[in-house]
Amino acid sequence: MSSSFTTDCKDCPRLAEFIATQKEKFPDYYCKPVAAFGDPKAQFLIVGLAPGLHGANATGRPFTGDHAGILLYQTLHQFGFSSHAASVASDDDLSLINTRITNAVKCVPPQNKPTPAEIKTCNRYLQQELNDFVDGGIVLALGRIAHEAVIRALGLRQKDYPFAHAAEHQLPQFQLLDSYHCSRYNTQTKRLTSEQFAAVFATIKIKLNA
Repeated sequence: MSSSFTTDCKDCPRLAEFIATQKEKFPDYYCKPVAAFGDPKAQFLIVGLAPGLHGANATGRPFTGDHAGILLYQTLHQFGFSSHAASVASDDDLSLINTRITNAVKCVPPQNKPTPAEIKTCNRYLQQELNDFVDGGIVLALGRIAHEAVIRALGLRQKDYPFAHAAEHQLPQFQLLDSYHCSRYNTQTKRLTSEQFAAVFATIKIKLNA
């Protein structure tokens, strides 16, 4: 298996079949593995879970088109990491500033739940992204699965770097910060508030400006 990302990847049969089914239902949807978005040389990398069915799977841009992206892009704009406060389509004029966004799993999974095997199979793409990431940068993991995918990609032990909201981990190549995922469920249940999310970004901004 190649570690170079390709939108033609079909290494996870369940995901490939699901995407093909969604393409039949929604012919105008992107319905392919979703590539990272933003500056390849950025000092700030955000790692999410996977494309949303009516979000990145539809638009081809991470966190674009569904609820999870609303708070993310608002907060990115608030702290100067995005040119606009809303990402509506892959062909709008939004640009990220010193920032890149990717996902632990590149294909939309049924019920937004990739299997452990699918996460493991896709991890080689994240591993390559982290290998290419600038030394001394900051990675933000949105949710436990993204956090564990980062640790796996680096060949580190999970127990040495436990996930917790607002946790900070000094890894060999960069700093890893954690946040609860900005999903509809987490925001509507107040597990993650906009203030909590902003506080994580405020910390990142300070670290990048240090």
